[in-house]
Amino acid sequence: MSLSIGIVGLPNVGKSTLFNALTRTQNAKAENFPFCTIEPNTAVVPVPDARLAVLADMVHPQQIIPATVEFTDIAGLVRGASKGEGLGNKFLANIRDANAILEVVRCFENADIVHVDGAIDPVRDVSTIESELMLADIEVVEARIARLSKVARSDPKARPELEALEALKDHLYAGKPVRTFPGHDEEALATALQEGRYLSDKPVIYVANVSEDAISADNEHSAALRAHAMSVGAECVRICAAVEQDMSGLDDADRNEFLASYGIAESGLDVIAKTGYSTLGLASFLTAGPKEVRAWTFRRGWKAPKCAGVIHSDFERGFIRAKVVPYEDFVRLGGEAACRDAGLLREEGRDYEMKDGDMVEFLFNV
Repeated sequence: MSLSIGIVGLPNVGKSTLFNALTRTQNAKAENFPFCTIEPNTAVVPVPDARLAVLADMVHPQQIIPATVEFTDIAGLVRGASKGEGLGNKFLANIRDANAILEVVRCFENADIVHVDGAIDPVRDVSTIESELMLADIEVVEARIARLSKVARSDPKARPELEALEALKDHLYAGKPVRTFPGHDEEALATALQEGRYLSDKPVIYVANVSEDAISADNEHSAALRAHAMSVGAECVRICAAVEQDMSGLDDADRNEFLASYGIAESGLDVIAKTGYSTLGLASFLTAGPKEVRAWTFRRGWKAPKCAGVIHSDFERGFIRAKVVPYEDFVRLGGEAACRDAGLLREEGRDYEMKDGDMVEFLFNV
C-alpha cells in the first residue's frame, strides 16, 4: 500500500511550486494567475528512510526499494466550488481518492503575487476551503437520507443509520467536519461513511507556505495557522516552497548543505512524509536480502498475516508464522544469525501485531 496525499488550496498559494519541489519534477505549471492547474498532476516519490541505507551497507543488495507516497496537485478551489464555481466539480472529484489532504495556505506577503481574496489571512482561507468540503458532504448526506427514508418505512433495520445520518447532517450544518462527528465510529454510520467518502472526513495536514525569512521560525501568518491547527487537533508544517524548489535538483550532499545554511534539519518531503504517516497511523516493516532491501507500508494495529499480504496475497492466505527481529537489534548485532544466537529472533503467529521497524521474514504455504 502507498500513501496518497492530495495537495489542495486556494489559487496562487504555491501548491504547484510545492508539488514540483516535493516530487523533484517540473510537471505542474506554476504561474501567477488562478487555475493554472486544471488537470491534476500526480507523482509517486520515495519516502525517505535512513534505515534502508544502513541495511544496504550490511547485506549489499542488488537494489533498495523505499516505501512510496503519491502526491496529487489538485486545481485551486474558490468559494462556490461545491456548486461548480471555478473548477469546483473537478476539485471535489479529484480529492475523493486521496487518503489525506495537504492543505497549502499562503503565509507570505508578496505584492507581485495575486491573492484571490485580496489580503493574506490564513484562517479565513482555511475556512473557505473547508466550508466548501462540508457543503459537498451535505449534498451527499441529504441524497443518502432521501434514499434511506424510503427504505426505512418498510425496513426497521434501516432506521438507526437514518437517524445517524440526520444527526450527521445537523453536525455539518453547524459548520463542523465529518471527522469530528461524535457518532463517527458508531456501527450505524459505518456503511454510510464508506459509501459517501466524505471530503471533510479525511485527515488534514496544514502547510504554512512562508517566505525565506520565516523558514526557521513562525511569522504572524504561520503562527495564526498553527494555532488554528492546534485548536482542531491537526498537524501544521512550515515550509518555504520556493526554497524547496531551489534545492530540488541537488544531490544529497549538496541538499544537506543547503538545508544547513537555512538552519533546517530536514527537507519538506521528509517532514511531510513523516507527518503524513503519523496522521494516517502508518508505519513500515523492513525486509533485507541479497536481492533487495525494502520498506513496506502498513497500518498500525495490523496483525502479521495482513502485513504479509502487503507483499503478496499468497503470503496472507497461506500464512504460517513470521520470523521477527527489531531493526535496532539487527543492526547492533550485525545480522540475523547473531540475533538468533542472542535469542532475539522471535517466531510470531497470527495474532502478532506488527511494529514499525520490524525486520521480518514471512513463512507461508499455499
